Amino acid sequence: MTSSVNSSFFRPTRIILSDNHKFIPLVLTILYGHISAVGLVCTVMFKRSFVSKDRAGKTVKVAKKKYDELVREKMKQKAESPSLGSPLTSPIITMIVGRDQRLFAAHEDVLSVSPFFSAALKEQFLEDGAKQLTLPDEEPEVLSCILEFLYKGDYFPRLLHGKQRNSWSLENAQDITQTGGRGSSEPTMFHPGVGDLILRDTAVYCAAEKYGLEELKRLALQKQGLQSGIPADVILRSARYAYDNTPESDSRLRAHYLALIIRSRKTFKSSGTLQMEMEEGGKLFFDLFVAMCNHMDDLSELRYDSISPSSSP
Repeated sequence: MTSSVNSSFFRPTRIILSDNHKFIPLVLTILYGHISAVGLVCTVMFKRSFVSKDRAGKTVKVAKKKYDELVREKMKQKAESPSLGSPLTSPIITMIVGRDQRLFAAHEDVLSVSPFFSAALKEQFLEDGAKQLTLPDEEPEVLSCILEFLYKGDYFPRLLHGKQRNSWSLENAQDITQTGGRGSSEPTMFHPGVGDLILRDTAVYCAAEKYGLEELKRLALQKQGLQSGIPADVILRSARYAYDNTPESDSRLRAHYLALIIRSRKTFKSSGTLQMEMEEGGKLFFDLFVAMCNHMDDLSELRYDSISPSSSP
């Protein structure tokens, strides 16, 4: 089966340079228009990986779902059935969190699963021998998610697997007023450091990167992939936060945002938010430019394959 692509997609475009700071937004707008002209072919997203010297990053294979389920189930069983010498019998650590100095408490052995906390606990002592951690730059809502994950293998809203359809969903995803006594199921949170709303799963992912919790990073990314109907400004703000709080070597969350922006290109084209963000600049938009060029190369190859004589039956 072959697919046809309008030849106008490959028609050369004349670019008139104006102000330098407006050049990249202009180029990306043209790329957006070209990609939109392809129609159904655009459903073939990111066929090639990001890995190469001129690509934005690399796609990473998602861990098997069965493995993730087993890991979370094992952690839940440990939390629900403490035995002699278990993490729940270890000393209690007091934590002072955020600008408002909120108090949290957790077992030392539970916290020590994180390399960050394990190293910090070796240095933090009070006069009476008790241990205490101070986390002035952490957000209490994010730390609540971290602790819930360390104890139960997940954080609210939990990730639910529907066996009948073999699909994933979020607990109480249709009712953001339900909290389960642990927090909101709304996808966004107000982050004082940003001064506005960002996606909570992005904040959790970045915290997991800081604390060395790879399984939590995979979980947060999977949950974020289930979100929908997120406003364009929240997506861009969250993408900038992800770029500011993850190393270049960790491209999974960054690649997620690049793909999300390209998939939502029609929304972004009609929004002035993207243009304003582009004019401010940043590595996010260079990576977006590279990702879009790579995607157009993929579409060009797909078109070539579809009209090649060898593709005929």
